[in-house]
Amino acid sequence: MPSIAELLGADAALLKYESKTVSRAKLHLPGPDFVDRVFSQTDRSPVVMRNFQSILNHGRLAGTGFVSILPVDQGIEHSAGASFAPNAEYFDPENIVKLAIEGGCNAVASTLGVLAAVSRKYAHRIPFLVKFNHNEMLTYPNVHKQSYFGSIRQCYEMGAMAVGATIYFGNDSSRDEIAYVSDMFEEAHSYGMVTVLWCYTRNAAFKVKGADGKSTDYHASADLTGQANHMGATIKADIIKQKLPTNNGGYAALNTGGSAYGKWDKRVYTDLCGSDENGKGGHPIDLCRYQILNNYMGRVPLINSGGESKGATDVHEAVVTAVVNKRAGGMGLISGRKAFQKPMKDGVALLHAVQDVYLDKSVTVA
Repeated sequence: MPSIAELLGADAALLKYESKTVSRAKLHLPGPDFVDRVFSQTDRSPVVMRNFQSILNHGRLAGTGFVSILPVDQGIEHSAGASFAPNAEYFDPENIVKLAIEGGCNAVASTLGVLAAVSRKYAHRIPFLVKFNHNEMLTYPNVHKQSYFGSIRQCYEMGAMAVGATIYFGNDSSRDEIAYVSDMFEEAHSYGMVTVLWCYTRNAAFKVKGADGKSTDYHASADLTGQANHMGATIKADIIKQKLPTNNGGYAALNTGGSAYGKWDKRVYTDLCGSDENGKGGHPIDLCRYQILNNYMGRVPLINSGGESKGATDVHEAVVTAVVNKRAGGMGLISGRKAFQKPMKDGVALLHAVQDVYLDKSVTVA
């Protein structure tokens, strides 16, 4: 494999950036002793701690405190045909699990049905993370609302070490989702399972038209996703999955033209993100660090998503995301479409390229 700097290409400057916002010394950083040093201070049971440690001890990143997870829930979230048309072998759940194993992942995340279909063969070979809710895309017109697709007991009985859920924060259904996911996370902890929350924002109003008539999408802004993370940590997610920030200034944009939304402080942008007072600018590592600050300064680890597959640029983009996450203070990457929407050997190579970032001790926290 080429070096990380070679894979980064024009983005190699990410390796030398030093943050001037919140010091890394104030963060609870990932490491081989994370469960003993940080997680053991929580109210989680010894069984939850054991399962968390088991996930950290699996795959190519075993013993580092970082994670690489393969998520394939797109069969529901994006429809099976659209998701698996690029590589039809992944209609078979076994190939999803095989990719995670061959790719050296810490865990495989998928739907109740996918993992149940092969649980007796594989639940003892790689940690299962069962996603129990989804936004199905067959309802017409499409809606943004999570639906139950399984119970916590079913996840436990198939041998899962962790469960996952999504909440669409900012959506008109978010308060119901917060309530039932909170209840299900409590039940999951009672069974000893680790809880992982996809903390996504979803509201048409988060696409804001500026004075120039152009629309800016703030669904992945550092300030809005950071607040989503903070609410996720509040309902006792053990790990938070979030999209890498693509901009900042969501609150500022939503408080223009006489409208009022939420509560915000300009120091979020200036002091905490390195942006200007309206949230413009800010280094990608600082924007990601702001997400981690909202995760109780890293007591709840952050994993960023790998995003959609774009073909030839996938490895470069995945490595960039991994470097930003690691240098910000994150725990790892959860990358699906970039890995499974291509031949298995290429998917394995991409997963290994991501993992190499976390294995490389010269890639330090900024």
